[in-house]
Parts: sequence; C-alpha cells; structure tokens
Amino acid sequence: MSAPTPTEGTAVNTADLYDERGDELASVSLQFQSLGGRSHFSGPVRTIRCFQDNALVKSTLGSPGNGAVLVVDGGGSLGTALMGDMIAESAVANGWAGVVINGAIRDRLAIADLDLGVKALGSNPRKSQKAGAGEVDVDVVIDGVTFRPGAIVWCDPDGILVERQQEARQGGE
Repeated sequence: MSAPTPTEGTAVNTADLYDERGDELASVSLQFQSLGGRSHFSGPVRTIRCFQDNALVKSTLGSPGNGAVLVVDGGGSLGTALMGDMIAESAVANGWAGVVINGAIRDRLAIADLDLGVKALGSNPRKSQKAGAGEVDVDVVIDGVTFRPGAIVWCDPDGILVERQQEARQGGE
C-alpha cells in the first residue's frame, strides 16, 4: 500500500490514515496539546534530544526546514520552555511544517497565530538554558514510539502517527 506523502496545503486526518495503514504506523498515546496555528501537519522527521536547553532547537529551526517536522525529546519536562514565539517565527520563515515537543513551550497565544503546526505537553513562561547540550538527528523515543530521522510523521488534533521502520514491520509479519 502506498503512503500518502505530505504536500503543501493537504490535511491528512490521522484517524483515516490509521484506518488505511494500521500497524505500518506507530501511534503516540501521550496526550499532546495542539498549540500552533496549523492543526494538521506532516513531513519528514528531524530530531533533537535535549533537556531544559533550547540552543539546538533555536539553531535547527533557524536553518532551512524544507517542510520537515522537528521532533524534540525534552524528557517530558515542563520545567522550562523549549520554544517561544521568536523561535517559532524563525521556523515559519525557514519552511518548517511543524514541531512536536515532548516538553513545554511559551508564548502560546502568539504561536497559535503562526502558520506552524505545534504539539507540546504544555507551557511554562520560564526560559530554558542555552548551553547547546543535546543531540541532533538521532533516534528519539517518546511514549514508547521511536522517531527516526527521515521517517514521515503526521499530526492533527487527534494525535501523532509515525512510520514504523521497514525492518520492524517485516519482523512482525
């Protein structure tokens, strides 16, 4: 079965996609909030693993996104925000489709007005550290679901789906 590919302006409903593809997709059960101005977004995954330090998030979203979705594993911390309105504006200017943050954002009202998909656990006005600690473009696991750079992720108000790795699917058949 061929996968729908993300295209500009096309909203893919995750429920319909899961009905079509089932176990080819992993579903995140952790309840992320939809906080951006774009309710449906999808694209190839880019990743960051960091904890209460958003320097890598800022630099990555300040580079060309080419329709990708940045998945940030912030360890589920709500102690500091990993993205605010200025970083989100940079993401829009650089062509990112969206951001999924296993952690907090800030400036949520301003971010809600941007043409950017944003899923996060919540918000906190507290700034994060800026030391640059973390890793970029590595596999990250959120709620038992692995996000690999280059896999396609789909997000909407119902949830988050990501392609499972081909070898994992074949091993389970």
